[in-house]
Amino acid sequence: MSSHSETHQRHILPLGLYLNVFVALLTFTAITVWVSYMDFGVFNLLVAMTVAVVKASLVAMYFMHLRYDNKLYTISFLLSIFLLGVFIILTLFDTLRRDDIYDIKGGTIKPNAAMYDNRPPVDTTGEASAGN
Repeated sequence: MSSHSETHQRHILPLGLYLNVFVALLTFTAITVWVSYMDFGVFNLLVAMTVAVVKASLVAMYFMHLRYDNKLYTISFLLSIFLLGVFIILTLFDTLRRDDIYDIKGGTIKPNAAMYDNRPPVDTTGEASAGN
């Protein structure tokens, strides 16, 4: 029976590769901040999730050494990250478009409940108050 060290290839990555991945992660972090200030319309979520998936993939591939491990592990990980992003995007597309279907906008269920005693009164007519 072979030991783990005989079946698993050792690999030592150069420091330059780690620094390049670090710089790429910093760049994608700056892109994340830039994207948060931009308006891409309906594609805001798609762009933000794409950047997040790329950053997670870089971390997993190089810092977790998935790039040099069994390719099945790499494919499984990347596919799961991709599908997680797809499911989050689909869920948020649904929740962001609910006001197209329902007339009720957010608000309190019972406006005169005791938990709201310390809050300023809410204008339920939809008109802006003169004091604000």
